Amino acid sequence: MDFERALTDYQAQLKDLEQKIVAPETLANPKKIETVNREYQRVKSIVDIGVQVVSLQQNLKNAKESLADDDTDIRELAKEEMHEIEAKLPTAEEQFTLALIPPDPMDDNDAIIEIRAGAGGDEAALFGGDLFRMYSKFAEMHSRKVTVMSQSLNDLGGVKEIIFEMSGAGTYGNMKYESGVHRVQRVPETEKQGRIHTSTATVAVLPKVEEEDIHIDMKDLTIEATTSTGAGGQSVNTTYSAIRIVHIPTGIMVYCQEERSQRQNKDRALEIIRARVFAYEQEKKHKEEREKRLSQIGTGDRSEKIRTYNVPQDRVTDHRIKESWHNLPGILEGNISEILTKLKLADQQL
Repeated sequence: MDFERALTDYQAQLKDLEQKIVAPETLANPKKIETVNREYQRVKSIVDIGVQVVSLQQNLKNAKESLADDDTDIRELAKEEMHEIEAKLPTAEEQFTLALIPPDPMDDNDAIIEIRAGAGGDEAALFGGDLFRMYSKFAEMHSRKVTVMSQSLNDLGGVKEIIFEMSGAGTYGNMKYESGVHRVQRVPETEKQGRIHTSTATVAVLPKVEEEDIHIDMKDLTIEATTSTGAGGQSVNTTYSAIRIVHIPTGIMVYCQEERSQRQNKDRALEIIRARVFAYEQEKKHKEEREKRLSQIGTGDRSEKIRTYNVPQDRVTDHRIKESWHNLPGILEGNISEILTKLKLADQQL
């Protein structure tokens, strides 16, 4: 890659955006101010990384040339400088390459994440809880907020299903690669003979969309108020605060009971409905492209087995890029940034 040329192109874009920010037509439109400023911040971050990369590359070139100097001290200093630069340059180049990935229009959006227990009974539900904790810890590390929108737990406290919003700049762009089937191999606490069991949980990551992003006719919805239910399905109160919404054309159904008031649950349910219908429409629109990508990285197929968490071997393997990481306890504590970065880079190279 010609990093210097890429930097020059983005420096030109930054200059254009600086002029656009102060243009009268921008200042007269608050929404346009927000859009232009967001793009300015994105391009500026690319330029900042690019300047660092090009500077390191130039310094490395100068150091190599100094190796031919007649002065022994200068040659020794050049060797030291080369070692320092060669240690920093690969990471900087990787960051710049990653920053150059053309953004998905939805990448800056918040995300609605759904986790459902799959094969494995109670152990699958416990694994679903582990995944929710992992994502919550990741969000906490990166100043993102997690809000539970709907959940169904089993008697052991495992997650049969949970839907939550993760908010913060670039959340969907970071989390979209988590969609798919996650598999865990471990000895359950209830297993007396020490046999390793395999359980699964499905993760779906949807961009949170606003009303202006997708139009849903209220005539296409059936909205029903009902009582909240507990882990075993029993009613936990007598007020009709829970909400069930069905989108008739697609059959998509959402149930929310986490908020105290019926109005709040309705608002949450509508957010989930918008996200699911938007994803449904996007899947229809880009079916050919998705089918082509499924055999490669894939960022949306909920049936795709993407990752295995092997507890006895302390190993996590992502099957899409055929890479493994150790320190499984640390990963389940939210240290997934390296995995997400590798997936982004692999996606960019397709």
